Amino acid sequence: MRNILEEILWKKRREVEVAARKISLAALQDGIERLPPTRDFVGALRAKHAAGRVAVIAEIKKKSPSAGQFRRDGDFNPARFAASYEAHGAACLSVLTDQDFFGGCAADLVAARAACAVPVLRKDFIVDAYQIYEARAMGADAVLFIMDAVPIHEFLRLEELATALGLAVLAESHNAAQLQQALLLETPLIGINNRDLTRFKTDLETTRNLAPLVPESRIVITESGIETRQAVDFMRTNNVNTFLVGGALMREEDPGAAFASLFPN
Repeated sequence: MRNILEEILWKKRREVEVAARKISLAALQDGIERLPPTRDFVGALRAKHAAGRVAVIAEIKKKSPSAGQFRRDGDFNPARFAASYEAHGAACLSVLTDQDFFGGCAADLVAARAACAVPVLRKDFIVDAYQIYEARAMGADAVLFIMDAVPIHEFLRLEELATALGLAVLAESHNAAQLQQALLLETPLIGINNRDLTRFKTDLETTRNLAPLVPESRIVITESGIETRQAVDFMRTNNVNTFLVGGALMREEDPGAAFASLFPN
């Protein structure tokens, strides 16, 4: 059976090699030195919790391997989506920058971040330190680590680099073994993906089963399959109050309005 994650990671390693030949690591580092500080990704989520509200990372993406095309080129406006998400109460944004499988690019993140004041996650498949520098250079405030993408000792090294550059880390897992690896990292952001990235099958029980294994000092972020108020209520009943939501919003004419319907104040 086709393992989509393996395909993505293979292509990503080739992509990094090509990118590094176009823009050297030294050039990225030089540009980073002139950037303003990052926005506080973790603080934005905790501020929502402190106010007694759910904290939502609202996602911007054009397509996905599981759901197909969300928006056509002429109807894809990251800046408009970012401003609408912020206006409707999103704590943070997530922007897909993977081209081959999700139709994204660095320019999408740049445009989205410029249009709002909330922190922005670079959603991509991190396999190399070059991508951490790349994320900071494009203006990201956080990066995603998908457990099993690289060995944990590499993620520990990459987390040190991300922290040194001012980037938050969201460590994402889908099963108990991956979760134990994620908990070896220092980050408080522990994502539980209800979608199995090897087959792209979704089961909300994944979060319910894994969330109790996460120490209270960390923030559990449920990802994928949150498409209805019933799904939101299911998670909140299980003491999960932080969400990463994309597909359910990007299908709608105004993703920000869809956000407000899914997460009313």
